[in-house]
Amino acid sequence: MILLTGGAGFIGANFVLEWLAIHDEPVINLDKLTYAGNMESLAVLQGDPRHIFVKGDIGDAALVSGLLERYQPRAIVNFAAESHVDRSISSPEDFIQTNIVGTFRLLEAARSYWVGLDMAEKTGFRFLHVSTDEVYGSLGPADAAFTETHPYQPNSPYSASKAASDHLVRAYHHTYGLPVLTTNCSNNYGPRHFPEKLIPLMIVNALAGKPLPVYGDGLQVRDWLYVADHCSAIRRVLEAGKAGEVYNVGGWNEKPNIDIVGSVCALLDGMHPRPDGKSYREQITHIKDRPGHDRRYAIDASKIERELGWRPAETFETGIEKTIRWYLANPGWVADVQSGAYRDWVDTHYAGAATA
Repeated sequence: MILLTGGAGFIGANFVLEWLAIHDEPVINLDKLTYAGNMESLAVLQGDPRHIFVKGDIGDAALVSGLLERYQPRAIVNFAAESHVDRSISSPEDFIQTNIVGTFRLLEAARSYWVGLDMAEKTGFRFLHVSTDEVYGSLGPADAAFTETHPYQPNSPYSASKAASDHLVRAYHHTYGLPVLTTNCSNNYGPRHFPEKLIPLMIVNALAGKPLPVYGDGLQVRDWLYVADHCSAIRRVLEAGKAGEVYNVGGWNEKPNIDIVGSVCALLDGMHPRPDGKSYREQITHIKDRPGHDRRYAIDASKIERELGWRPAETFETGIEKTIRWYLANPGWVADVQSGAYRDWVDTHYAGAATA
C-alpha cells in the first residue's frame, strides 16, 4: 500500500479517486482537514476497505511513525501543503509550519522507517514530494520556460516555503540516500477545486451573480494543467521515476488570467445562461494587484515526456469544459464548501480590494 498525505485536498482527493479506480492497492490517507480538506470529495469511498483515512498532521512525528510501522507502505506521496498565495501573504506562519516544518518531520519519519527495511524493500521504496513551478520565480514574456535546472527564485511566502521543502527533500537524498522524487507542477484546475483559486472562484461567483475579481490588468500568464493529467503524471513518476530526480509537470497551455476568465464566461453563457440574457463577462471586475504578483510561469515538461513517456491527455479547451460541467452538476458540493471560514475569508479579502 501507499501512504498519501493531504489526500482530502483538491489534487490529493482527485489522486485518491483515480488511484482506486485503476488499482486495488490500498491507500492510507493522512489529512489534517484544514479549511481546504473536504471529505465530501471522497464520499464515494465510504466503506471502501482500500481507503484508510486518518485525520492528522504530517508534523505529528509520533503519528506518522506509527502509521509507517503499522501499515508498512512501499511509498509516501506528499501532497500536504498550504498552497494559496494570498493566504501566505496575510498569514505566512501557517505556510512555514506545514510546508517546511511538516515536510521535515515527514522526511525524518520516512528516513527512520526506510533504514529499517530489508534490502529489497529499501530498494523499492519511494518518497514522492509534490511541489510547484512557483519555486522558480517569474519569467519575462520572451524567457524560455522553466526546466528542472532553473534556479530557484521564489517571490511569495508560499513559494519560498515550497522551495525550502524541495531543498530538504533533495538534501535527504544526497545526505542520507533516501530514495526521493520531486514533481514541480504548473497551475492545476478541475473538479473538486476549493473556490479560492482563479477558475473555481470565477465559476462559483458567476453563478451566484457576484463580481469576478481579476487582479490588475489580468495579463499574468500561467501554464494550466488539468488535475487528472497531473495525477497520471504522478503515477508515472512513482512507477518509473529515477530516485533523486526532479520532473516538471505542465499542460503546455500558457494563457493570461483574463483569457481564462473570458473562457469561463463564454462557456457558462452557453451551458447556463444568465436569467437576464446578458453575458457573464459583465461581472468581471478589475481589482488592485496583489503584492509581488509573478508575471509569468511556464513549464517545460520535455523531460518527463522524454524519459517517462508522459504527456497530458487534455487540452485546455477539453479540460475547462469538463471542469465547468462538473461544477454545474454538483451544486451541493459547491454550497457546502462555501460555508463557514471560507466564506468569511473570501468576503473579507475581496471586499476590501480597491479597483485597479
